[in-house]
Amino acid sequence: MSRPHPVGRRLLERAITTAARRAGSPGNLRFTERQLYYETCRVLRPVPAPVRRIPYSPAPPLRLSRFTEVLRGREPAGLLPPPAAAPVTGGPPREPDLYAYGLPRLLICQDRSIAGMLLANHVHLEAACPVLSAEDDLPLDPRLVKSLERAEGATVHVLHDASPAGIALPARVREGLGPVPVRVASLGLVPRHAEALRLVSGRRPGPVPPLGPMRGGLSPSEVAWLAGGRFAEVAAVPPARLVRAVLRLTRGPRPARRSAWSDLRDLRTAGFMTWPGP
Repeated sequence: MSRPHPVGRRLLERAITTAARRAGSPGNLRFTERQLYYETCRVLRPVPAPVRRIPYSPAPPLRLSRFTEVLRGREPAGLLPPPAAAPVTGGPPREPDLYAYGLPRLLICQDRSIAGMLLANHVHLEAACPVLSAEDDLPLDPRLVKSLERAEGATVHVLHDASPAGIALPARVREGLGPVPVRVASLGLVPRHAEALRLVSGRRPGPVPPLGPMRGGLSPSEVAWLAGGRFAEVAAVPPARLVRAVLRLTRGPRPARRSAWSDLRDLRTAGFMTWPGP
C-alpha cells in the first residue's frame, strides 16, 4: 500500500470545508468525524468518471492523524460530537409497554458512531426500525427478543465493517438469539462492497492473525483480501448513500436477495448475506 503524500494545511482546510458540505448534502444530514475524514479523502482524490465502474478499493490519500490535527478546533455544520460510551438513544423505548407488542425489524450497528448518526438523521423513524449498537446492546434484552419472536417473520438487520470482526457479527447475533425463529440479515459491508463502491480501505499493521471460519458466501478473493489485513469501514460510505441503503433494506416488506449497494450504483458485484432462523 502506498504511503499518503503530505498535504499542506491550507489545502487540507479547504478540502475539509468542501467535504463537510458534501457530507451534509442533501437535506443537512448529520455525520460523524470518521465520515468527514473519508469524505475529505474523496475530495483530495476524486475518482475519474471513466474508472468509476471498475471495482477497486484504494488506500487513503491522507493520514487520519493529520486530518484530526487540522480539524481540531473546527466545528463544521452537521458534524456530530463523539458518541458517549453509553447506550445510544432512539432505539426501542425502555417503557414496559414496548415488550407487549411484536417488533418486526431491528437494526444493529457494529459501530456506535454509525448508530448515533443514523438516529440523528431519523432513520429509525422513517424505517420504523429501532437502531441499536452492538457495543452497547448485545446481548439483546430478553424482553426485546420476545418482542421479535412475537412478530411473525421478524428480521434483525446487521450493519458492519468489511473486516473479520464485522463479518462475524451477524453469526454472533444469530447465536445470541438462540432457538428464536428470527431472521438475521447482513447489510454488509463485505470486501466486494468495498471494491464495488471504491471505498477507501485500510490495512492492519503488523502480522495478521489467522482468520476464523468465514460465513456468508465470501469468494476466495474476498477471503484473501481479509487475510491480507485489509478492511473497510461503514463510515467510508458517503452519508447520503448510507442512509438511502439502510432505509431501502430495512423498511417495508422483506427485501429480495440482492443488495441496495448495487442498486445505488448499478453494480452487479454487490450482494448481502443472510443467516435464516433455525
